[in-house]
Amino acid sequence: MIQPIVRDVMFLSCKSQMATAEDLPVARDLADTLRAHAHECVGMAANMIGVRKRIIAVMAGKTVLVMLNPVITDRQIPFAAQEGCLSLDGERPCLRYQQILMEYQDEQLQRHVQRFSGFTAQVIQHEVDHLEGIII
Repeated sequence: MIQPIVRDVMFLSCKSQMATAEDLPVARDLADTLRAHAHECVGMAANMIGVRKRIIAVMAGKTVLVMLNPVITDRQIPFAAQEGCLSLDGERPCLRYQQILMEYQDEQLQRHVQRFSGFTAQVIQHEVDHLEGIII
């Protein structure tokens, strides 16, 4: 179900908790909400729909990739970026990495280790920052 976007900076500044099987409906809502905002957004974290759980969704082409409990285990090739966010007005500078290695669970709670690069890696880093309460 499509959920409203949270813009409360105090709420967004709080760290998220580990996701469990009980949070799978949140993952589905997050994917639905991202699809509804695909014209203006390429990634979302669960706190953006009011749930402080470690769940993100990113557009991978036309597919939504949902990650539960994502962790960046390796970062390579730093670069300066300017990013916007659906929850905030304007753009802000930040440091990102061209390549990242991720560990996460999918919607069947299966563990994955996967390398991402380029724009997809940048989007994932932005959403993982949300889970840490880091506002970009």
